[in-house]
Amino acid sequence: MSNWYDDNSFWETFQDYMFDPARIELARTEVDKLVALLKLDRGARVLDLCCGIGRHSIEFARRGFSVTSVDRTKLYLEQAQASAAKEGLQIEFVQSDMREFSRREAFDGAINLFTSFGFFDDAADDLRVARNVCESLRVGGKFIVDINGKEIIAGKFRERDWNHRDDGTIVMEERRVIDGWTRIESRWIHLRGTERRESKVVVRLYSGAELVALMKQAGFQHVETYGSLAATSYDNHAERLVAVATK
Repeated sequence: MSNWYDDNSFWETFQDYMFDPARIELARTEVDKLVALLKLDRGARVLDLCCGIGRHSIEFARRGFSVTSVDRTKLYLEQAQASAAKEGLQIEFVQSDMREFSRREAFDGAINLFTSFGFFDDAADDLRVARNVCESLRVGGKFIVDINGKEIIAGKFRERDWNHRDDGTIVMEERRVIDGWTRIESRWIHLRGTERRESKVVVRLYSGAELVALMKQAGFQHVETYGSLAATSYDNHAERLVAVATK
């Protein structure tokens, strides 16, 4: 049975839902915060793991960073490459499964954003990803993981949401917690006129403590957790779970 994340039609169908213009525009301020968290100097080498359509990669490149962008989805990489070329930006794009990509001590910082972590049925694969990133960073390099933390989801859980778009498209998400709060399963339904497309997404859930433990097991020496990219506290007011792991 194929995995949901290997279905190219999922990434194509829900691209506009995940990467709407407002979210793309947010990349500018988000990269301001990422640079501060990573403590990077201009020209530093950055790995954007699961880069999607390249919104953060492009913003890093605009600022003079050396960027390597990795994703498994060819469609997204082609769009990111076209956007970079339009601005004359030099970015290395690599099509690869995040469990496979590793370059020993090649980067000064790495990012994995927008809940692009925890896709795999086997939790050992998440550890493998973290170890690969740790190996790919120089000593002192930092890895930022940005996900929807287990505590946040528990506090705001909704079984279903509807999103009505200006072009007449409706996207519905139906969610249920499975495996004793180990994972969350979401049914994404895309409606446009008489056309209906549906996909099931399953993501592993991590609490702050669980994500810290995983990063330390992967070889990182120090891990801090925050409630946003602005380095707010990871507490009952947290918007996201952001882990900053230092090699």
